[in-house]
Amino acid sequence: MEDLVSILSVLLILLNFRLLGTSRLAAGIQTAALQAVVLGVLPILANPSISAQLIFVLVVATILKAGVLPWLIRRSAREASVQREVDPILGFTTSLLVGVGLLAVCISIANRLHMPAEVRSEFLVPVALFTVFCGLFLIIFRRTAVTQVLGYLVMENGIFLFGMAFAVHEAFLVEMGVLLDVFAAVFVMGIAIYHISREFDHVDTDRMSTRWEQ
Repeated sequence: MEDLVSILSVLLILLNFRLLGTSRLAAGIQTAALQAVVLGVLPILANPSISAQLIFVLVVATILKAGVLPWLIRRSAREASVQREVDPILGFTTSLLVGVGLLAVCISIANRLHMPAEVRSEFLVPVALFTVFCGLFLIIFRRTAVTQVLGYLVMENGIFLFGMAFAVHEAFLVEMGVLLDVFAAVFVMGIAIYHISREFDHVDTDRMSTRWEQ
């Protein structure tokens, strides 16, 4: 069981690197959806005694984050006629190198944390932290609004896994609240992206800032 958890943890790390290294929004959305599916399975494998209540949370979260939210982001990208992250603040090769550094930092931080008895894999916490940092990286170092919304979803994936690792018995209300916030944020941002695209003919946040200053 622990070997399977380790394999899925490595898969999550590879998915995070794919998010950092791809310019295609469709690939990024697909990766975030696959990431959500893996996150739905990991807590169950890491903690076989998980309650039915938390299994319900995982099922709802997986449906929302692997189906509904990616569909909303994909629809926003299609209506905004944007397919690629053309000119990121940090290039994709540099982003991958930064990702390696972030992973090392996350492992170092996790080694200093006291793990609860329910967490049966030492990989969960560093992977959760790495996912949070990758989402934050996409929000900060990408110019396209669609990619930034995707980064917000990825960051929540990491928060979700971290919550499952450290709040095994009290995660229901916390996670459902976070999911509701993310659903509302992505829904509102989808509408905003559509109207931004109509107004500016693009969704590059840097160009919007330049136009505002002028």
